[in-house]
Amino acid sequence: AEETEKWMEDAMQMAKEALENIEVPVGCLMVYNNEVVGKGRNEVNQTKNATRHAEMVAIDQALDWCHRSGKSPSEVFEHTVLYVTVEPCIMCAAALRLMKIPLVVYGCQNERFGGCGSVLNIASADLPNTGRPFQVMFPIYAFSC
Repeated sequence: AEETEKWMEDAMQMAKEALENIEVPVGCLMVYNNEVVGKGRNEVNQTKNATRHAEMVAIDQALDWCHRSGKSPSEVFEHTVLYVTVEPCIMCAAALRLMKIPLVVYGCQNERFGGCGSVLNIASADLPNTGRPFQVMFPIYAFSC
């Protein structure tokens, strides 16, 4: 629980940074073996690319980390936890599922685009040939979102 709070506080800092940069305030961390291997905040407005959600930025960083560390991305992602301030959208939930992330911890629900149960449940739906279902933990810090 203490670790979860620490990682969520760090994700909240990323969300604040997003807000300061006129982005939707979402931040996240990818943690592998107690080490942050990727972190991200929304960069949609900055890049003028609608796919640059915090989770996608963090996935790219984690892939770079794997490359630099000589580690297999599939091995790393299968043992990585994503901590994110807001429930991943449908697009990001699908990407996390394809990457075989086992656990997503999020702060508050995303009633408009949530892919972990609020709108669709990509996390646990029976979807053939689409990676592996993942566990979700929430709400963590919902009052702060």
